[in-house]
Amino acid sequence: MGQNRAVLRRARGRPQLRSDKETLHLVVDAAACEFQANGYAATTMCVVAQRAGISTKTMYRLIPNKAELFKNVISDRIGLFMPKIDPDALDSYELAEAIERMLVAYGTLTLNEETIALMRLVLAECDRFPELAATFYDDAIMRTSTAMADWLGRQCARGLIKLDDPIAAATALRGMMVMEPQRAVMLGQRKAPDIDEIRARARFCAALFLSGCKA
Repeated sequence: MGQNRAVLRRARGRPQLRSDKETLHLVVDAAACEFQANGYAATTMCVVAQRAGISTKTMYRLIPNKAELFKNVISDRIGLFMPKIDPDALDSYELAEAIERMLVAYGTLTLNEETIALMRLVLAECDRFPELAATFYDDAIMRTSTAMADWLGRQCARGLIKLDDPIAAATALRGMMVMEPQRAVMLGQRKAPDIDEIRARARFCAALFLSGCKA
């Protein structure tokens, strides 16, 4: 009986604490849900803290304001993409397959409902909150464009392709891959493409791109 009481007392004691990294992950997930459901203006730090199951004090200790919270949401999504276009990993494939893999990763990032919901949010509220547009442009558009352009430039240095402007080429490649289906989804004319459609489009775009720049 005494032993049971001791176990009960331990069970009622202070729970094991999460690390800040784990807590931040919960916060970012909660913020993404709130932004998508209610928009940027209507989302508050307190509501996000409640959804994440943490105190407001902890919330502000980890993230000081809502603009920084949105920045974390964008960085989290882009962080899923960046490892998939690691230059050393892509260079282990034949050129056409490497470009396909890069485009599949980019299409998977940009042609899903969550990313498109974030884009709708930015377009709808950037006049009132210009920091949204700046964050999305710098941390999403420019970061992915630069990574893809750097890889294309690396292939030029290897003598596999010939490009006068890798940045312009990366921009064209990105647009060819996602612009039309993304626009149709944003306008409610179709559902987000599944992985099979993304792969087929990546294969087509890679072939079309390479036919114009083979060395």
